[in-house]
Parts: sequence; C-alpha cells; structure tokens
Amino acid sequence: MKAIVWTKYGPPDVLQLREVEKPTPQDNEVLIRTVAATVTAGDCEVRSLKLPLWLGLPLRIYVGIQKPKRLTILGQELAGEIEAVGKNVTKFKKGDAIFAVTGFGMGAYAEYKCLPEDGALAIKPTSLSDEEAATIPVGGLEALHFLRKGNIQRGQKVLINGAGGSIGTIAIQLAKHFGADVTAVDSAEKLEMLRSVGADNVIDYTQEDFTKNGERYDVIFDVVGKSPFSRSIRSLTHSGCYLIGNPSLSKKFWGAWISKRSSKKVATDAAGHRAEDLIFLKELIEAGKIKSVIDRRYPLEQIPVAHRYVETGRKMGNVVIAIGQ
Repeated sequence: MKAIVWTKYGPPDVLQLREVEKPTPQDNEVLIRTVAATVTAGDCEVRSLKLPLWLGLPLRIYVGIQKPKRLTILGQELAGEIEAVGKNVTKFKKGDAIFAVTGFGMGAYAEYKCLPEDGALAIKPTSLSDEEAATIPVGGLEALHFLRKGNIQRGQKVLINGAGGSIGTIAIQLAKHFGADVTAVDSAEKLEMLRSVGADNVIDYTQEDFTKNGERYDVIFDVVGKSPFSRSIRSLTHSGCYLIGNPSLSKKFWGAWISKRSSKKVATDAAGHRAEDLIFLKELIEAGKIKSVIDRRYPLEQIPVAHRYVETGRKMGNVVIAIGQ
C-alpha cells in the first residue's frame, strides 16, 4: 500500500511517499481503507520535534533517539470504510463507513490502517462526506473535553483564543450549543469565517489584546496556549474557568496553584479519546449543530506541501488529505 513515511526529525521534506506492507487486523481490530485524513498543527510539531523539552524528550525516547523507528507513519484522524474485521469484532462489520482518531500510534497517512474496535472510532455521520468527517475527531474531542471542564451554563460569556483552527472552529459551535455568548480571537483574515460558524463577537489579536480590554469572561479557552497567564486569570469572572489547550510546564504548575487557592479554576489536562464522545459529536452533526470547516485539500503525495502550509499558521479550520475513494 502507499503511505507517507516519516524518515527522520526535521522539515516537511522528511516525509516520503513509499510502498509499505498492508496491515492485517488482529482478532480485536478492524482494517480501514482510508479515504481522507488531515494535517494538524500537532502532526507538524511531532514531525519536527519542535516541542518543549518535557514533551519532546519522552517522545524521542519512545519513537527513536536519532530518527523515528517505532512510529513511522504520522496522521491522527481519518475517515474511511471498514474492509475487514478480526474474528472477535462485534461492533463493526465490513462496509461500515467510519471516522476515527488513530491515537498515539498515528498512521492515518496511509491507504490502510488497523484500529481496535474499542478505540475512538464510530460510524460516520451520514450528512458528511469522508473529507468533512475526517476533520471532526481530533478537534472535536479536544474541544468537547475542555468545554466540559468549563461547565458552561446558558448565557455565560466564553472567549476562545486561537479559534480559527481545527479545535477552535468546533469549540465555537459547541459553546453555542451549550448556550454561551461566544467571543472568538484570531487573525484578521479568519474573522469572517469565525462569524460563519457562530461567533457572536470576534477580535483580531493583532489589533486588540483581550486581556486588556476590561471585559470579563466566565470561561476562557486558550486553544494555542499563548495568552498571558496572569492577565487571563484577571479577565475571568469571580468563579471563572481558564482552559489551556497547549500548556507550558509553568502554566500547568500555576494553574494547579490557582485552582487550589482561589474560586477560579484552571484546566490543563489533555483530552482522552472515547468512542462515546465521537458518537455525541456525530449526533450534534446530524442535528445540524456542528459543521466542518475545510481550508485546503491535498492528495496523499503532497503531504509535505500540506505540512508547509499548516506551519504558516494561516490555516482556517482544517487541511484535508484525499487518500482514496
């Protein structure tokens, strides 16, 4: 089968199109013929290993000190069709259209992928194409995880910083579903798109610092982890919640301290990937509450080009990879 193989740590050109062995499902696994995948900012960070030491060092130890060995195909989410099932599989059958998170094993940049039936996979929403469905799992599960931590109540004010990517665009729609008044922060060229997915207010971060405008929010969700910690805390209401999607070690430490010493709460823990949460998102999609946002599409062999584009930071929503039909 064709796959994009990760040959070493570095720039997008370390990703090479190669023929590799097609996987065979184990007894508890399904074999998925991948139709679409995505390129996320997380894929780019792992590829280059441009991560904080406390994250990058354990990853290098696990994957390979000098070059990737244990993990050689990137890609965190996909949509496709089940081609075969292991003998113990009961939840899925051949021909099912699914969408899924591949987990730490990654592997979505390939024509086929095996996943355990009890992993984070579910029947694809009927209202979405495979390309649209592939954009939902990672961003959707991350957004759902953090907004649930915020315990949003109807009428509350929610601000989402870095709202223009795969997590933020779904977070806006989920926050609206939960009844919030949503302010979305990103660059100027993304503001109209943010309004189109439901943002009540938008802020161009190059023109206005939300931590200095005097507004107070019940929930601040910093998707990119770049908002100043102390000023963000001061921008919360008395019992507000600060959600940090990509926290530094210091923000994790101070977040725990604030949560213990004040009425304000800080959440920094990463999302788990559960099939029941994918099913919840599927139901919202089919009810018309969530839609996919696709910026660009690339064929499998152009994944290095897609990585270069994602690293510019200009991505609106998602970048999709078309793998098969």
